Amino acid sequence: MHSAEYVNSVKNGAINDPDTPNYPGIYNYARLSAGAAILAAKTGGFSLMRPPGHHVGRSGAALNAPTRGFCYLNNIAIAARKLNKKTAIIDIDGHHGNGTQEIFSNDKNITYISLHRNNVFPQTGSASGANFFNYPMSADCGPKIYLETLAKALNDAKDQIKNSEIIAINAGFDTHTGDLVSLGLETENFFEIGKKIGALEKPTFFVLEGGYNGHHQGNDIDAFLRGFES
Repeated sequence: MHSAEYVNSVKNGAINDPDTPNYPGIYNYARLSAGAAILAAKTGGFSLMRPPGHHVGRSGAALNAPTRGFCYLNNIAIAARKLNKKTAIIDIDGHHGNGTQEIFSNDKNITYISLHRNNVFPQTGSASGANFFNYPMSADCGPKIYLETLAKALNDAKDQIKNSEIIAINAGFDTHTGDLVSLGLETENFFEIGKKIGALEKPTFFVLEGGYNGHHQGNDIDAFLRGFES
């Protein structure tokens, strides 16, 4: 998990990161966001809290990324560690979750699966490893390629998912057309994404990551959850 030295640096404002500065009270907001993720994990809920988390690793910026990408504490990693169950983390945010991968690298209880856009921050996630599966895609690749890639990812990791006790979703919606890391998705495509994840028939919880258009994001979350529950 995070080192004690790193947590203290956030708590005491001893951080120097142009993307992730020491805003007044940020440690308390970060703690609330992590706490909401823990509550979602315990109840099978959806945490709508921010700041996000999947870019921050054990001691700050992860896997040689230049910054922590707006992340202070890794919410989903903290929640998964708190549960202490075999967990499959599926990250549908448009950025690779370099911090989550770093924290859980070679952890036999965690499988990490990430679908993300290539050649954008944090410039990681180009290859897979022992317990992590990465699927980089080109900008605005569109729903056909995305859904085919999601199906492949779930099939590639089917044994790990089957053996997991719970699924954790890094729920990012910045892949919507015109958003920060667009993969050419529209609201109705998030229904299909949710449906594929729901078909895994595992206890599941959700933690919000990216999505920078409020109107689209609300509709996308609604579509995603309706698909999951269908």
